[in-house]
Amino acid sequence: MILGDLIKKYRADNGMSMEQFAQRSGLSKAYVSILERNRNPVNGKPVVPSLETIKAVAQATGQDFNDIIAMLDVNQPVQVSPSIPAGFAPLPKKRRVPRVGQIACGEPILAEENIDGYDEIPDDWGADFTLLCRGDSMEPKIKDGDVVAIRTQPQVENGEIAAVRIGEEATLKRVYCNGNTIILQAENPTFPPLVYSRQEAEDIHVEGKAVGLCRKL
Repeated sequence: MILGDLIKKYRADNGMSMEQFAQRSGLSKAYVSILERNRNPVNGKPVVPSLETIKAVAQATGQDFNDIIAMLDVNQPVQVSPSIPAGFAPLPKKRRVPRVGQIACGEPILAEENIDGYDEIPDDWGADFTLLCRGDSMEPKIKDGDVVAIRTQPQVENGEIAAVRIGEEATLKRVYCNGNTIILQAENPTFPPLVYSRQEAEDIHVEGKAVGLCRKL
């Protein structure tokens, strides 16, 4: 027996129209018709129902999913979703966030004129925007051309990497606050730290914490 024959028999035994079965199963009336005819309208080949379709039919007919699988003809092809190999995790849910480019003087960092495009990043990073890293001041951790995801927050813990706005530019640095001194430290030891007094730091603003790194292999 193929799945379409099972549906036809159930409808006949219960005096149910195709439209009624479609509503009960959550499948479209057109697809129920295709299943019963067992012909793919595109290529004329037998229908290959997915496991989700079989589950929908099982729910609509009140039969056990495994019983339906056992009843199907051995020649009835079934579309099986690819399983995830051991040791691998499914891809995380993604979200689209703006990439900030040039910073317009006096404008919020996420102002429309500052946005160069958009990046898709894992949703669980909780990032609000991304920055394209230029230069090698944060190597080896962050390389030239890396895209860094930033979560908006006005402060970070000492030693955390943050997007820091200095005037009209945004830079990535480790931030240290020591009494009345703010230190912006590069990861690359060949770059000297940037040291500011509290008075000098009026134009320095932490825009957010670096929470993720997008890099091509």
